[in-house]
Amino acid sequence: ITSFCAGTTMMQLSSSVVVVAAYYLLLTLCLLNFPTVVHSLSTISMSSSSASVVADKLKSMGVTIRESPSPKGNYISCVRSGNSLHLCGHIPQKDDGTLICGRLGGDGGLTVEEGYESARWCAINIVNTLHKELDGDWDRVVRIVKVVGFVNSHDDFQQQPAVINGASDFFGEAFGPTIGVHARSAVGSNALPLGIATEVEAIVEIKD
Repeated sequence: ITSFCAGTTMMQLSSSVVVVAAYYLLLTLCLLNFPTVVHSLSTISMSSSSASVVADKLKSMGVTIRESPSPKGNYISCVRSGNSLHLCGHIPQKDDGTLICGRLGGDGGLTVEEGYESARWCAINIVNTLHKELDGDWDRVVRIVKVVGFVNSHDDFQQQPAVINGASDFFGEAFGPTIGVHARSAVGSNALPLGIATEVEAIVEIKD
């Protein structure tokens, strides 16, 4: 009986030693990989936060995500090449389907403020297209790389940059300065399709 009890005790001690050793081994592995674990968790947290921030910001700006205007010719709204999305020229179509039309400058022409609002609607429609292309995952947006804006202008109108600020300011506010501020061209045109006041296209860098 004594031998049996001693053997049992030794087995219990051996089991305890194995458990303790396994515990310390696991603890050591966790400590060695702690920076990696923390980085992974923080990345997940930041990703969720970033996507949520953009969605909340758009909502606070009064933007309702909807279907973008359909192409008006033989082309598609967006083409991906590598990690870049090339978005076609978007028009200033409002939520109710109406277009902002007219020329900037001249007698009876649109004001800079009206042109600014037109460019903003173009940017909103670009965001609608982005939302569709990215399945609503705003965290995939790395940078608004470049914006090109066209302004329907009378010959003497020279404030195209101030008009296209309507799009640039929108992107900067929605995505923040790090992602939303971009390179840009603002070009005057003597006419635009459908008589619209502005047209804006963009190149956006994304991640998988």
